[in-house]
Amino acid sequence: MNIEKEIAEIKARNVKVDLDKKWETSWMRKVFIMIVTFAVILPYNLFIWDQQNVVWASLIPPMAYLLSTLSLDLIRDAWEKKKENSETVKLKKKGEKK
Repeated sequence: MNIEKEIAEIKARNVKVDLDKKWETSWMRKVFIMIVTFAVILPYNLFIWDQQNVVWASLIPPMAYLLSTLSLDLIRDAWEKKKENSETVKLKKKGEKK
């Protein structure tokens, strides 16, 4: 393969990876998962449970999902900082050995 074709393939792959990342973090995806979760939990609660507030009870799993996705950014930032710090320490140790 020639180098121009390889570069074009890498650029095309990068566009797809970027689009996938945008989808993974998009509000549309989060809201869709919440709606599907609610649509699955509501009939379950209606037919299995004998509750007065079935609709409210069915909102708990989608809201939990939303809260978990919102907190993931904070957790990921903390993880990245820790990972970045540990990688920096490793690089410094390698430099000292040489």
